[in-house]
Amino acid sequence: MTSKPRHAGLGIAVGAALGVVAGLLAGNVGVWIAIGVAIGIVIGASSRRKAAECPECAQIHRAHELKRQI
Repeated sequence: MTSKPRHAGLGIAVGAALGVVAGLLAGNVGVWIAIGVAIGIVIGASSRRKAAECPECAQIHRAHELKRQI
């Protein structure tokens, strides 16, 4: 399993690269790099995989959620 910073960093790098390409095509590199980085952050944050939980851990999490609701 990879860490959250690695996903965010990869997303930023991909977004910046796409931003450079779009900026060169559109003629305004600075704006497109910023847009690409923002999109890359969103993609990197949303691409994390949820770890599979064991039944014991799931039961403990449910118990904690029930305590918070009370």
